Amino acid sequence: MKHSVNEPATVPPVPDPLPADLPRPVDDGTARHLVGRTLPPLTFLATDVSQVRLDSVCTGRWVLFIYPLTGKPGEDVPRGWNEIPGARGCSQEACGFRDHFEELSSHGIDRVLALSSDRHEYQVALVRRFRLPYQMLSDPKFELETAMDLPTFEAFGQRLYKRLTMVLTADTIEHVFYPVFPPDTHAAEVLYWLRQNSAGTGA
Repeated sequence: MKHSVNEPATVPPVPDPLPADLPRPVDDGTARHLVGRTLPPLTFLATDVSQVRLDSVCTGRWVLFIYPLTGKPGEDVPRGWNEIPGARGCSQEACGFRDHFEELSSHGIDRVLALSSDRHEYQVALVRRFRLPYQMLSDPKFELETAMDLPTFEAFGQRLYKRLTMVLTADTIEHVFYPVFPPDTHAAEVLYWLRQNSAGTGA
């Protein structure tokens, strides 16, 4: 797995730390049907302007993490966002996967992808700002949610994806992390799971 974003060998920027009193999301059971399912043949625009088809990302093991919203660059977090369980922490989660990118690779992950309903240009700005070594996919029409009945929530007059991570082998979902909390240490949680579950043995 190679870095897809070429940046100088300097320390990458980090987002602000998360508030200590964020509410913990509960497991509402809306992701229990996913393990063993195969991804649909949907194609999404990635931040490198490529078209990524989910059922043919790679033949090995890979990670797809789904997040709610990063929003327009430079804008403050919407009022009330911190009070929604599981909403806050998208930039922190993204940087966690950046910081553990090489370790994930050394534990058998061939590719990392992220997906949300965010606008493509917002995702591109996030990748550039935090020097993310993987691509983000834009799904503004919630095509993946429709195809797989993924959990979503309503906030500020819009529908958003709930935070969820899949470990896959080829097009088949091997393991699901849901709910994800706290998001800033979630990549380390995925890495720990990989250390305990070599390819072909996870559940």
